[in-house]
Amino acid sequence: MSERESRAPEHEQSTRLGDLFENLPAPSPQVPTAGDDTPAPGSRRAAREAAAREQEAPPAPDAGVAPAADVPARPVSASAATTAETPGNDHRSAVPGADAEPVATRAMPVAATSADETPAPGPRRSTGTEDPAPALGGGLDEIFAAQDDGRDHGAPTKKKRRKGCLVALIIVLVILGGIAAGGVWVANTFGDRIADAMGWGEPKDWEPGQATGEVYVTIKQGDTGGPVSTALYEAGVTKTEDVFYDYLIDENIAVTFYPGVYRLQKKMTAEDALAALRNEENKLENTVSMPEGGTIESALPSMAETLGMPLADLEAAVADPSAYGVEAQSLEGWLFPAVYTFDPEVTATQVIQRMVDRTRESLASAGVPDEDAQRILTIASIIQREGRTDDFAKVSRVIQNRLDDDMLLQMDSTAQYGYGSLHEGVVSSSAEALEDPNEWNTYVNKGLPATPIASPNDAAIDAAMHPADGPWIYFVTVNLETGETQFSETLAEHEQGVEKWRDWCRANPDAGC
Repeated sequence: MSERESRAPEHEQSTRLGDLFENLPAPSPQVPTAGDDTPAPGSRRAAREAAAREQEAPPAPDAGVAPAADVPARPVSASAATTAETPGNDHRSAVPGADAEPVATRAMPVAATSADETPAPGPRRSTGTEDPAPALGGGLDEIFAAQDDGRDHGAPTKKKRRKGCLVALIIVLVILGGIAAGGVWVANTFGDRIADAMGWGEPKDWEPGQATGEVYVTIKQGDTGGPVSTALYEAGVTKTEDVFYDYLIDENIAVTFYPGVYRLQKKMTAEDALAALRNEENKLENTVSMPEGGTIESALPSMAETLGMPLADLEAAVADPSAYGVEAQSLEGWLFPAVYTFDPEVTATQVIQRMVDRTRESLASAGVPDEDAQRILTIASIIQREGRTDDFAKVSRVIQNRLDDDMLLQMDSTAQYGYGSLHEGVVSSSAEALEDPNEWNTYVNKGLPATPIASPNDAAIDAAMHPADGPWIYFVTVNLETGETQFSETLAEHEQGVEKWRDWCRANPDAGC
């Protein structure tokens, strides 16, 4: 093919350009405004409009009427018909000859009107809600209309995305809740062990340098690390009950404990306490202790062991109360609770006499007459066994109120003493102990028991002599750990207190209830 033949004819290029311009969007209709749009006289626009009016003007119906050549034509919308002036409309209608094609002043896309839609009279205003018709020939309007047609194409995708995020959030919260619940369970179950292992918990031992005061600790024959550790804690030497024993185990210390009474201090470290027990200067030779609330039967064996004398000698020494000027069937309650030091040559009778004399000193200090000593000691011994020091005076008042009302005392400590079961504690007793008809059982016999039931201290003797003022008839310890006691005037109140004690026992089944 020759170059001339292969070259595209020039008229084809013109044709393509023509097609392109034909496919461009129709010019936008111009909405008439109230402003004056009259072209300037002598301008090209004025000439064009005048020529157009001459060509389009219809024949005059009357020769005497001239055509409205002087009225300038205003551009109207492509879809608008000739309209009359409408009340309330600021725009004026076009002159006759509305079929004439309007003159475009700007090339702007317009929305084509459907063939069967009749436009309303008057100038057309855009509402912004019309659906634009696609431009002929696939012009630019079609491209942009496809990209943004005014509808929210992304809405369904956003809804799905929000729903997915909500589900994910719920799953995360469930997982976090499970982790939190597991953490609480682990903390409640193994918190103390974890704290001890990590060193986060409260120290079990005192800090060095806090030791103060003076206390006496009795070590019995055959005591090993466990009992000694408990004795140190009960005397206020160590901070916790097991810290001394744990120290021996952790440090792999083998030690032999010798019976006797040792002088130590309060708030000592486990290491310092061991050093003090090994120091012979702290062991008190021929020193014995009578515990508060203790009995002759429980105290004599350890006293004989510490003093290095036969138990039978001490038993013989207490057999005759009259030898010490005591008018009673036994010396129970007359051996004052304290720490005593004797010469190496001391006899059993001298030991007992020293304790009886100390009791008389306490009775005299409380203002107890000699003839009333046995009664006061009996009441004081019950107070010592039944209450804590802060409540001694109230317990004394309950005992006195019951005696005045000729009521049974119903003190568990007396029933236990007569039955030989002091280990049962002071809150509850076995049915056998409560029903046994011995002369100490105040559940069976009215009045005071036959003798004191324990060795009372100074505070208990003073409370027996000076009871508090109050109407109480009942009392019960509702918390065995703290010793909290409820005092009541009526039986109904007392039963509520008993229920509190039972609740505490149910919550602490291994606390000795």
